[in-house]
Amino acid sequence: MMSSEAAISEAQSSAPRSKIYTRTGDKGTSALYTGERRPKTDVIFEALGTTDELSSNLGLALTYCEEAGNGLTDKLLKIQCLLQDIGSNVATPRGNANQARLARTEFDSAGALTSELERWIDELDAQLPPLKNFILPSGGRASSALHVARSVCRRAERRVVPLVQEGFADESTGKYLNRLSDFLFAAARYAAKFENRTEGIYRKYEGRVEVRPT
Repeated sequence: MMSSEAAISEAQSSAPRSKIYTRTGDKGTSALYTGERRPKTDVIFEALGTTDELSSNLGLALTYCEEAGNGLTDKLLKIQCLLQDIGSNVATPRGNANQARLARTEFDSAGALTSELERWIDELDAQLPPLKNFILPSGGRASSALHVARSVCRRAERRVVPLVQEGFADESTGKYLNRLSDFLFAAARYAAKFENRTEGIYRKYEGRVEVRPT
C-alpha cells in the first residue's frame, strides 16, 4: 500500500507545471488583481515593485539574523508575509474592484497589525541604551541589512501613500509601512547590541581636514 507521503509526492510530480514566463508583459503592460492592464511604469507597479524590493532585503536581513541567533527571524518572516498582503491591497484599486475582491484584499482594517509592530518596537527599545547621537547604518551584517531594509521601507511608504491619498489603497497600508520603518530601526539597533557590535555615530567633520604624510 502506498504511503501518504508517496501519494502526495506522486500527485505533485504528475500535476501540470505552470511556466515561470507568460509573455503577457512583452508589450510593456501588466495586470492588476482586477484584471485591468496598465503600463509597467504605472505608479501602482512602482509601489508593488518597491514593496517586493523591501521583502527581498528583509529576506537577506532574516538570513543574517538567523546566523546571529538574535530572535528576530520569526518577526521578519511574518512581516514578509504581510508585505504580500499589502501588495494584494495595492494591486486591487479600491474604487475599481468588486466587493469580493475588496474583502479578500482588505488589510489590517482594525489596526491590530500596526499595534503589534508598536509592541515589538517598545519591547526592543526597552533593551537598548537611550539614543544620544545620530546612529549611522552599521553594527554588523544583521544590523546593517536591517538598516538597508529600513531605508527601502521609507521609499515603499513614499510610493504607497500617494495611492492611499487617491483612494486606490487602504489607509492602513501606509500606516503599517510607516511603523515598519520604525521597527526596523529598533531591530537594527537590537541586532548590533545582541552581537556586541559598536554602532557608528554621526560626527561633524566640517573644517576638519585629515592630513596624511606623503
